[in-house]
Amino acid sequence: MPEFDWRSPDSYKSLQDAECLRRNADYRRDFEAMVASSPDGEVKPEFRRKWGLCFRP
Repeated sequence: MPEFDWRSPDSYKSLQDAECLRRNADYRRDFEAMVASSPDGEVKPEFRRKWGLCFRP
């Protein structure tokens, strides 16, 4: 995973997409469905692929 430099504006470019996802109704619907179907909090590979996300263990 690339190192994040809080002083570099380039480091924040990837976060711009994440903010848009939070406001995306389709993402929120998929996220809620994933949480409901996975009470242990496991993030399904399909969800990661669909939304282009990577979660640290």
